Amino acid sequence: MTTAPPTTESAFAVRVVRRFYELVDRGDAPGLAALFAPDAEYRRPGYGLMTGPEGLLGFYGRDRTIRAGNHTLTTVLADGPTVGVFGEFHGVLHSGEPVDLRFADSFTVRPDGLFATRDTYFFAPLV
Repeated sequence: MTTAPPTTESAFAVRVVRRFYELVDRGDAPGLAALFAPDAEYRRPGYGLMTGPEGLLGFYGRDRTIRAGNHTLTTVLADGPTVGVFGEFHGVLHSGEPVDLRFADSFTVRPDGLFATRDTYFFAPLV
């Protein structure tokens, strides 16, 4: 199987996604929220739909149960403006408990570099 080289559009989208995780790990809620279009939609298990920068600021500034930590991206796949990420997160909750988990995210990046969508998935037993 051969792999095609990334398109300019894909390379751009991957750079925006990597920047997002840098801002999250730094705790820069205003910076990461600014990466979302006004009508962007973010879906995350256990939370209602978050829309636009205001929705992201509410989540990262108030609702997120995680106090701090770092993402390690193990796989990043891109097809044009769509980016899929698999990774690990290691950090601490506001309660002081450590948190270590695997996650997957999907993003759609607009031509202006803003996110149109983000969906988060966690590897956790539910049934």
